[in-house]
Formats: sequence, structure tokens, C-alpha cells
Amino acid sequence: MARLRFSANVSWLFPELPNLPARLRAAGSSGFEAAEVGWPYAEPPEALVRAAREAGLRMVLINTPPGDREKGEMGLGAVPGRQAAFREGLEQAVLYAKALGCPRIHLMAGRVPQGADRAAVRGEMETVFLENLRHAAGILAQENLVGLLEPINTRVTDPQYFLDTPQQAAAILQKVGRPNLQLQMDIFHWQIMDGNLTGNIREFLPIVGHVQVAQVPGRGEPGSPGELNFPYLFQLLEDEGYKGYVGCEYQPQGDTVEGLSWLHSYWDRRGHPQASQ
Repeated sequence: MARLRFSANVSWLFPELPNLPARLRAAGSSGFEAAEVGWPYAEPPEALVRAAREAGLRMVLINTPPGDREKGEMGLGAVPGRQAAFREGLEQAVLYAKALGCPRIHLMAGRVPQGADRAAVRGEMETVFLENLRHAAGILAQENLVGLLEPINTRVTDPQYFLDTPQQAAAILQKVGRPNLQLQMDIFHWQIMDGNLTGNIREFLPIVGHVQVAQVPGRGEPGSPGELNFPYLFQLLEDEGYKGYVGCEYQPQGDTVEGLSWLHSYWDRRGHPQASQ
């Protein structure tokens, strides 16, 4: 039974360091074998490639651009009237993914427009999302890339986000029907929206391309106090044969390196990643 492989989300970890290259180097020094970043676009790709190479890290995930954050946008995939901007952002994401050797791109769905009723616009937003996902799947297939859909909880984190449950995301993936589109399972969001983690992990893992973790409710380290039993969840992922990466997308409760004791405990039990992997 293979051990899990962990990825440092450097958009979240090492906030004490000033930029992404510095955070990548810190992730490598801390024993990570892989890294992911939400939005790499403020840095030239060459700087990130160099830092990842120096740190011995494989880049495994980036997001599509958020859109106009000053106007409250958080992804554009399902937003009516923003199809052209989504496709431009996808092109930028593909350029970065190719430069970084990164095989996965999270295709952000985006938010229900301000003032709109979620139920009233749901059908239109799903139609836009399906069109954009079919377009994205074709573009990504040409580059041998995988697109991911991530439900984000609307109870705590982002009340306006369009895609908020694994069931909704799985149904959309089934309608699109493209093998290079998969589900991104952030256990933090899934627990808040639906609970039933054991059942949902077993049901949806066959279509999951990436996992992310944080404790609930504080979004701290897996080793911090909260309602999730991560040794159990990690064992479940192993038992179910998960072969992808587990992204550490959490808010360090103190110093990032000191907060990695949970990961060192896992490595002590299951073996530290080998440099060749």
C-alpha cells in the first residue's frame, strides 16, 4: 500500500516569507517533494521554474486566474458574460502550467453575480460552465493537462460561490463527459458542506484528481485541534488506493515549519519521500 504524497500550497504556507520563490525554497527545505500555488501570475514563470528546480520540487497544481478581484470575482468558469475572459485566463494558465511542468489546472467556477438569486441563475450558470468546460477540456487535452473542479463551501468561506458540493461537481463532470476533467477534493470544504467524509471519499475518489486538507473549523494544520481525525482519513485514502497528491492548503497557526509535526509523524510511520520520486 503506497504512502501518500504531500504538496505544499505556497499560497498558504510560509506566509512569513515575502514571495513565492522564497516559499518554494522553504518547502523544499522542509522535506516536501511537490508544491502547488493558487495564482502564480504575479511572478514570471522563469523565476518559479528556477526556484522549484533549486528546491527539488515538482509543481502539481495551479488555478485559472480569478478575474477582477476588485469587483469581487473569484474565478470565471460559470459566470455569464465572462466567457471570453475565462478563455483568455485559461490560455495564461496553460502557458504557466507548461513552463512549470505542472499537469493540473483548477478551473475555478466563480461566484453567483452580486444581487442575483442563486436558484434563479443556477441553470444559466451551469450552461455557461458546461460550455467553458468543454472548451477547456479540448485545450487541455492538446497539452496533456488535466482540469479540476473544486467545490468550495458556501456556509463559511464563500457564500456566493457557484460550485459548493461534491454531488453538484460530479453531476457537472458527468454531463461534460471528458476524461481529462476530474474532481478536486478539499476535505475542509467537503466536511463543512456535507460531512459524511468516509462515504463521500469512497464514492467520489475514482474521479478525484487532487486532494487538499485543512482542519475544521479553523482551517489550521491537520495536527491542530478540530473535528477531523486525519490519521484515519489518511489511512482511508491509502486503503482506497489514492495515488495523487495531498495538497496542504491551510493557515499555519504559528511558524509553518514548527507546525509540520503532523507531517513528520506521518513520514515517521510511512517513510519519507525519496529524492527520486
